[in-house]
Amino acid sequence: MCTSITAPSLLFASCLALLMSGCSSAPAADGGTSGRMIVDGSSFAMQPDGTVTLSDRSKLRYVNVKSDSRCRPDVQCIHAGNAVLAFESTPSGGSVQSFELNSLDQPQSRDLGSIKVTLESLSFDAAPRAQLKVERGH
Repeated sequence: MCTSITAPSLLFASCLALLMSGCSSAPAADGGTSGRMIVDGSSFAMQPDGTVTLSDRSKLRYVNVKSDSRCRPDVQCIHAGNAVLAFESTPSGGSVQSFELNSLDQPQSRDLGSIKVTLESLSFDAAPRAQLKVERGH
């Protein structure tokens, strides 16, 4: 059984195809985290220069890796090494505060008002991806 395609259904199909193509766009340079809201208690990945919004409406930016002396997985080392990551936190309506987290040494976490951010791991990519966890402060 054949049915004819009407102008309104053709228009609907065209709009739907256009909307779907917007969903398949390439991720942002920051790994798709820009503007993403992070829920308390969750783990998430960030690329250098990526920014996320925390549950208290503050912003967290992973600036870059300041130093990295970590032993690569395919190399045998006497010392595991450490990486130092630079971050910026901007409270809702406040000014930017800079801080650092370490991959092995302390501090590996930071209290940002009511939220605690912890560095869980750091990849060995050219632009090291940081795996972070946010929790409500104690």
